[in-house]
Amino acid sequence: MLKCVKCGRAGLQQAATAWTCPACATSYPIIDGVARFVSSEHYTGSFGYQWNTFAKAQLDSANGTTRSRDTFVEKTGLPLESLRGKRVLDAGCGMGRFAEVCIEAGADLHAIDLSTAVEAASRNLRHHPNATFYQADIFNLPFAEGSFDAIYSIGVLHHTPSTKRAFISLTRLLKPGGRISIWVYATVLRLMVGGEVLRLVTPRLPKPLLMKASRIAIPLYHVHMLPVVGRISTAIFPTSINPDPEWRWLDTFDWYSPKYQWKHTNEEVEGWFREAGLVDIVRGPVPVSVRGVRASDG
Repeated sequence: MLKCVKCGRAGLQQAATAWTCPACATSYPIIDGVARFVSSEHYTGSFGYQWNTFAKAQLDSANGTTRSRDTFVEKTGLPLESLRGKRVLDAGCGMGRFAEVCIEAGADLHAIDLSTAVEAASRNLRHHPNATFYQADIFNLPFAEGSFDAIYSIGVLHHTPSTKRAFISLTRLLKPGGRISIWVYATVLRLMVGGEVLRLVTPRLPKPLLMKASRIAIPLYHVHMLPVVGRISTAIFPTSINPDPEWRWLDTFDWYSPKYQWKHTNEEVEGWFREAGLVDIVRGPVPVSVRGVRASDG
C-alpha cells in the first residue's frame, strides 16, 4: 500500500496518470511509467546524467553476461530462488541492472531512485508486469511500514547525506521476518589519496565536462597495469581498472561525480543493524556487505 509523502496517510488512489491522496488531495503524477514523489533530483543529478548516458551498459540482457546477476548474489547473499513471489524493494535502482535480476527471478519488484536514472530503468524494464518504478526520496518513501519481504541496496546509501539514516529508514519497511541486504563503500578506499584530492573539485564540474574527462580511464588502464609505474599512477590518479572499456569509463565518472561519498567499516555497519533491532546479522564476503532479518513480532 502506498502512502502520501506529504501527510503520511496510507491509501493513495491510482488513476491512469497519477496517484492521489484522499486525505490531503496531493497528486503524484505518473510520467513515462514512473510515479513521481519528488519534484527534483536534489543532490543526485550526476546519477541521472550517468545512467541515462550508459542506460544499458551494465544490463545483463544487453551485454550478454551474468555480471550483474553474479554481483547481486555476491553482495546481497539473497538466493534468487527465494525471491519468487516476494515483494522486493530495490533502494536506488539506477538504470535497473539489479532490478532486472530480481524481476527475472520472479519477484514483485518495486524500484526507487531519487535521480532520473529511474527513467532509464523504466525504459529498460517496464515491459515486465512484475516491475513498478518510482522517483522518490529514500528518507521519505511512499510505502507503509512493513511493506516488503526483502530490501536490497547496492552501492547507493553512501551517496546520501547520511548512510546510517538512509539505512534505518529502510528497515522500517520490512515485514517481520523480512530480509535486508546492503553494500556500501569500505573505509579502505580512503587509501586512494589522489582520488580523494581530485574529488574536492570534480563533483563541482559541469557533468558533460567530467564525463569527457573520465574517458581517460580507457587508455590509462594500460598504464595502471604496468608493474612499477602502475602503482604510482594509480595512487596519484586512480581510475577504474575494469577490463571492459565502457565500464571503466562509467565507473570512473561514478567515482568522481557524486556530491556525497561516505566510507564505512563492517563493524560500523553491523552496529547499525543491531541498533535497528535486526537479527541473524551476517557479514558478506565483499567489504562492506551486510545482511539481516527483522525480528518476527512476539
